[in-house]
Amino acid sequence: MLDAAWVPLALTLKVALWATALDLVVGVAIGYALARTRFVGRNLLDALLTLPMVLPPTVMGYYLLVLLGRQSAFGGWLFETFGLRLIFTWQGAVIAAAVVSLPFVVKPARAAFEGVDARLEQAARTLGVHEFGVFCRVTLPLAWRGILAGTLLAFARALGEFGATLMVAGSVPGQTQTLSIAVYEAVQAGQDAQAATLTALLSVVAVVLLLAVGRLARGPVAAAARGGA
Repeated sequence: MLDAAWVPLALTLKVALWATALDLVVGVAIGYALARTRFVGRNLLDALLTLPMVLPPTVMGYYLLVLLGRQSAFGGWLFETFGLRLIFTWQGAVIAAAVVSLPFVVKPARAAFEGVDARLEQAARTLGVHEFGVFCRVTLPLAWRGILAGTLLAFARALGEFGATLMVAGSVPGQTQTLSIAVYEAVQAGQDAQAATLTALLSVVAVVLLLAVGRLARGPVAAAARGGA
């Protein structure tokens, strides 16, 4: 029974890791921009980034299907220019998981950057450190805990992604059938024992990640308490 679970588990981990890596790069950049800059459309961008948290995943999957399909302008350009086809591929599953889990990085990253004392950054600038150096040597080290917590949440969300992934990548065993989709297929086929095994695997991984996020969230409070003592 476990042997049948390893293939979708391995694919799920690959998709979730790639999606989280994309979210980390894009989410930190957007979170920093929202925390430190003011620009036209800032509130609109923030609202759009929140949509994956409130819209059904199938709706996000439909948007991605329309955007990435070969009949669309963008999807057609990708195929004609790079020969890149994302629909019904594991790369498409990565894009779907990344879009749905992106807010889980952006929100904590923004809050973490807003919590950094601007006086420390200004002190670094006074000492002649350039802006990129200030970000790497002052801002990022002070905000890393919130960013890491958001990254773990995004990874957990990508692990459990179902609706958008199914819409964009489908359910091809060994190619695009992630663990959550495999659970659905097993239930539909009446394979209750396999569904229970897959569900248990996914639940264990999710609980471990949530415990890690909780530990990170308690870190600053515990440190402050020790400092006060």
